[in-house]
Amino acid sequence: MESKPNVSSSSVSDENVIVKQIEATHAPDGRDVDARPLLYLVEDILNRATDLNPDAIISTGTQTHIESLEEMTHQSAFLAMLDSLSYTIDRISCEISYKASAVSGSGTDAHQTTLSIFNMLTNYVWDAKLMLALTAFALHYGEFWILTQIYSTNQLVKSVVPHLPIQNVITEQASELKPSFDALNDLIKAILEVTQCVVEFKQLPSMYITPDVPALSSGNIPAAVYWTIRSIVACATKITSFTGYEFVISTTEAGDLSTLAHKLKDIHDLLEKQLEMCHQYIEEKRDEEAYQTLNKLVFEMIHIDNMRVLKALINPRDYLQPLVDRSTKQLVNLDVLRRKNVLLVISGLDISEYNELELLQEIYEYSLERTTLKGQYEFVWIPVVDRSIEWTDPMQRQFERLQSTMKYYAVQHPSLIGNASVKFIKEKWHFRNKPIVVVLDPQGKVVSPNAIRMMLIWLHNAFPLTSSREEALWREETWRLELLFPSELDPTMHNWVNEGKYIFLYGGNDIEWIRRFTHSARAVALAARIPLEMFYVGRSREWEKVIATIKLEKLSSWEEQLQMLFFWNRLENMLLSKKQLGKADDDVDPVTLGVKKLLSYDKEDAVWAVLGKGSRIVVNSHGNTVLRTLLEYETWKANVELQGFDVAFKNHHDHLLIQA
Repeated sequence: MESKPNVSSSSVSDENVIVKQIEATHAPDGRDVDARPLLYLVEDILNRATDLNPDAIISTGTQTHIESLEEMTHQSAFLAMLDSLSYTIDRISCEISYKASAVSGSGTDAHQTTLSIFNMLTNYVWDAKLMLALTAFALHYGEFWILTQIYSTNQLVKSVVPHLPIQNVITEQASELKPSFDALNDLIKAILEVTQCVVEFKQLPSMYITPDVPALSSGNIPAAVYWTIRSIVACATKITSFTGYEFVISTTEAGDLSTLAHKLKDIHDLLEKQLEMCHQYIEEKRDEEAYQTLNKLVFEMIHIDNMRVLKALINPRDYLQPLVDRSTKQLVNLDVLRRKNVLLVISGLDISEYNELELLQEIYEYSLERTTLKGQYEFVWIPVVDRSIEWTDPMQRQFERLQSTMKYYAVQHPSLIGNASVKFIKEKWHFRNKPIVVVLDPQGKVVSPNAIRMMLIWLHNAFPLTSSREEALWREETWRLELLFPSELDPTMHNWVNEGKYIFLYGGNDIEWIRRFTHSARAVALAARIPLEMFYVGRSREWEKVIATIKLEKLSSWEEQLQMLFFWNRLENMLLSKKQLGKADDDVDPVTLGVKKLLSYDKEDAVWAVLGKGSRIVVNSHGNTVLRTLLEYETWKANVELQGFDVAFKNHHDHLLIQA
């Protein structure tokens, strides 16, 4: 069972009283110490010394220690700081050495020794007190190991002083001392860990971390500094016992060191939690500042180019080359986007049935080849991920796979899109799961909050990709077959439209209905002597089975899965585009009504059919009504010669609807 620290009756065991006692000695007058470089020096000495053990002393030289220390002390500023602090460090070193001898020899109170060091450092801030005390101890400890190594390797010293007490450490009682050295090394490492935390606390930005922040208001720093310096005194006492003429091996002292090490470990754990809270608090504050800055840059300020907006959005930490040029596989700076119209293609890593990113690139490339805008637009993929989720190898592989499909520019890694940018993209540009395309003009102004709908609906005619262009296109648009099925999707169908052929688009997953419908339609076309083509564009839940049957039985002139998905994606984006313009509830607009009807069939998993003649849509209806119209051809065929097939078909279809 481990014993408690050896504290005499004059020491105060209650933690709160101890803290109040040392705080009474604390009267900083502005004196400060640049603790970080001093800590590097101390770590170099202590880490190397604690790596040694009594069994290895004879064979271990000091050259590497000396070289390392010389390297660290070459800087003039560092030497100047050491020179200015040398008097204080010497005083502490003498105090530690003298009091350590007294503690080891006569049981002098370790608490009083620690308190005397605090009284010497009254005018310094907390981290400076600790660093000065630790530096003094490191020099004391370093001298001990230098003396040990000199005695172990220098024959002249052994001859002149054959019975130096340090010989016990090196030879006679090395194995018996191992537990003491292990305890000493553990405590020194604990001292370093706590010191690193205290120094890190001091270096937190004062603009965010103030005394009223809960993470810093619990008084843990004074207590941490006290127990660390108290542990330094204990280590110095132990070292002094190794070099004294009345050297005695004491298992109790080893237990004291271990108990202090446990104490410091608890303190370290508490400080680590506090630091984590502080870093999180700072990050949240910085993210909020970055978010507000981005909001002002995008919505309130006028710029001469788009660089400030792009840097705030893509590269807030000024990473040198945040983009990958996929055409050359080279990393590039944001300057390649300067004064260009930029398509910010924003998506997650979860891409739906078909790769929208590849599709958008194809549309982009196709569009620029058919306009005079080549060189004025740039395509940039921005991957957005949930920053609260740990980044995993599968996520990295998925990111790399998607990035490899890029033909243009892509952000080098999702980590370059900061929390503020992710929040802005989600809140201001309403990004959820599906890709969006935000378009910035050459001055960084948002000219379209989501041009993906325009690109999917009108392809190259959508350029320039602005909200005003989107409104103008809808004003000119009509309910026609090319809107549902653009010529770019299938040139053959485009020719059939121009030739004025009859075309049935149909869908659903009821294969029996599909058979009856296609056979009936072809029979009626033959009887009426009209040219008819049939295209299946369903989005079946039993896709593979339905498509396989349609191909086998030749029930459709066209059954490409990717184009089918594109067909439905365009319909969904038409409705979203209408919503974006505030016209999704227009109950008289034929386009809105027609799109809603088709989407409702898909949602209900119903059979449906659209009959077109050339560009004009004749019927957009439920499949059963259309099939019944075909089956009752004998009833209305007399009207075909008088009215035309399309008018006669629609009149009978509408008559059936009224009867229903």
